[in-house]
Amino acid sequence: MIISRLIGGLGNQMFQYAVARALAEKTHQHLKLDVFSFSTYKLHNGFELVRIFEGNKELATAEDVRAMLGLQNFPMLKRLVLRPELVWLRSKKLVAEPHFRYWDGLKHISKDAYLIGYWQSEKYFKSIEATVRSDFTFKQPMSQVNQNIANNIAQSNSISLHVRRGDYVQNSVTLAAHGVCSLEYYQAAIAYMIERVAQPKFFIFSDDIEWVKNNIRINFPCQYVENNHGAESYNDMRLMSLCQHHIIANSSFSWWGAWLGTYIKKIVISPKKWFANDNNVSDLFPPDWIAI
Repeated sequence: MIISRLIGGLGNQMFQYAVARALAEKTHQHLKLDVFSFSTYKLHNGFELVRIFEGNKELATAEDVRAMLGLQNFPMLKRLVLRPELVWLRSKKLVAEPHFRYWDGLKHISKDAYLIGYWQSEKYFKSIEATVRSDFTFKQPMSQVNQNIANNIAQSNSISLHVRRGDYVQNSVTLAAHGVCSLEYYQAAIAYMIERVAQPKFFIFSDDIEWVKNNIRINFPCQYVENNHGAESYNDMRLMSLCQHHIIANSSFSWWGAWLGTYIKKIVISPKKWFANDNNVSDLFPPDWIAI
């Protein structure tokens, strides 16, 4: 059995699912999702994969996790063995992401595994891309407002532009870890797009639309998407994925919005500076994306 521990917002959950799906396919094992951490997780909208996407995504029981980890399922002991210097104490079934870069150690796993990490690289699941895309088929019909926006996207040379502020700005710990994309990044990305896309129309997504309206100038048609909030926020990702081209924030949410896009000639622009620190993000972006 492969069990993936899920935590974080929707984009993080999608990465954690996709890596486990690929490993389960490779090893011909059953996949289950450990969502117990969401009982105390107060950020974002909790566990969302089953509510949002089609397909059977089976949840692990407490007994599944105990059987996999044994004594290392106890929180204090788990925290202890997850220290990098104590990797030698870990059960071979407890597989923790060792660093942010792609880790090829997963290639050597052939039996039961419990995965902990963020696993933010397409390299983990590129081999089953079609399966992952199918598993991330949106389940619910669109509201009429979103359908109208989708129609506008389909009728234009559409470019999604995502600005993530929200918790990145309001939470000092999150801000220190992630930072925010600069105005210079967005202006450079916009300039790059308008040189390559004829008659572009920008579809703007943000958790701080008023800030965007007051600070980012675009001399081309724009539509601000302001109607998806709370449990319906995922529809912004859905609409992003319908656009031809993408300017993403340093956010796994818009990373997936761009990745799910199917336009054959899509241009995706991503920020070189993904974190406030110097984490190596070279494996985060597919090779044809443009980092600015």
